[in-house]
Amino acid sequence: MRFTTTMAALAAGCLLAGCAQGTGGSDTTSDASFDPDADLTGTVEVMGFGAGDEIATVRLDRAEQELGDAKVKLVEGDLDIQQFLSSVASGQPPSLVYAERSQIGTFASRGAVVPLTDCIEGEGIDTSVFRPSALDEVTFDDQVYGIPEFNVVQITQANADLLQQSGHTLDDVNGSDWDAVLAADEDMTKQQGGNLATIGYDSKLPEFLPLWAKANGADLISEDGRTAQLDSPEVVEALEWAVSVYDAQGGFGEVKALRDSADFFGDGNQFASGTLGAMPMEQWYVNVLNDVSPDAPMAFDTVRDRQGEPLAWASGSAWAIPKGSPDPEAACRMARVMTETDSWVAAAEARVAARKKDGGLFTGVLTANEDADAQIEAMAPTDGDDVWSQAVAATYEANDHTFSMPANPAGDEFEQAWQDEVNKVLTGDKEPAEAMADAQEAAQQALDEAWASWDDK
Repeated sequence: MRFTTTMAALAAGCLLAGCAQGTGGSDTTSDASFDPDADLTGTVEVMGFGAGDEIATVRLDRAEQELGDAKVKLVEGDLDIQQFLSSVASGQPPSLVYAERSQIGTFASRGAVVPLTDCIEGEGIDTSVFRPSALDEVTFDDQVYGIPEFNVVQITQANADLLQQSGHTLDDVNGSDWDAVLAADEDMTKQQGGNLATIGYDSKLPEFLPLWAKANGADLISEDGRTAQLDSPEVVEALEWAVSVYDAQGGFGEVKALRDSADFFGDGNQFASGTLGAMPMEQWYVNVLNDVSPDAPMAFDTVRDRQGEPLAWASGSAWAIPKGSPDPEAACRMARVMTETDSWVAAAEARVAARKKDGGLFTGVLTANEDADAQIEAMAPTDGDDVWSQAVAATYEANDHTFSMPANPAGDEFEQAWQDEVNKVLTGDKEPAEAMADAQEAAQQALDEAWASWDDK
């Protein structure tokens, strides 16, 4: 799951203000000796990771077994970025940090985490099993700084009854035909007493601009992470279209108010209550819906680009070793075990058993490990006729058609630049072309300054 807005804002504020950012440089773990057969001792303090379910606890148990006499201490809760950077700057970092992959480039550029070349080679971590989009996110300046873990993608999720009643199908809301989406949006939108009662389609702005831009053939940033491309005609067109979805329903404010009032995690969610026609949404929401409203009239597909091909913007988590880690060898081994194929499969088997015991459905587990995903997919119902099997099938299809944002040293500032300007369009303060031109200027300045600082090291 992506960082919350609050956490992202904190990170951006910290980085821009020049507060604790690590101690600089690009130190490696060359003083450590990585060997998968070595006996380990000490305490692996892990920041940002919590063992809240069997997917975590099964893998953690396996890691603790392979760590031998080394003990694991979890600093649970979402990663506090300021706390982490301060700990590195003070010379008292945790042994291992669990972060969003989008943060790794920024951490690396500030010297807060170290390259993992020695760790990967010494512990025998097979990077060939990782999805290229996931590995790209943790590769900064041609060096790997993180071991990718979970994967998060989007699929199209829709209310089948509203589609049928309005004379539309999944093909009209999966993104392959933007005019069809607008037509379905208009036909499924309902007003009551002058207020929006049913959202026809939610294009999920500002967060999903990268998805719509990619569907239109554009990337927000160059492949090398050095050049912003926010003002390209394709990005502007994507924003114009995604905003028009809201304009047809009375404006973003109306949609957001109804969206925010929904019982999102309960049995009165927007799909169960018939107050949402369709939207792209992360795949984990399928599990929520199946738990709380299994009888809701659902329909699922991948999100598709304008050529009709499946598409998903991949994000997720990663393990990284902080500069000055007191136990880099144990940290590396833990990262290896937590992400290796056998650990993922064992965790998935435990989830299958738990779901069976509770009478629920196993909807799969997405990881950055392609070998693990192939084995876990075989445990999930992807070929049935019921709607939930279709959801799982769409999830795994999306997982095979992903893109990601390249690692760069100004990740937070870059994201803040385009999200701030998209929000100004949504509030009616700017037109898309003007907003993206301003976003381009701010984002490129942040990238230039961050890269210049890195290149001078």
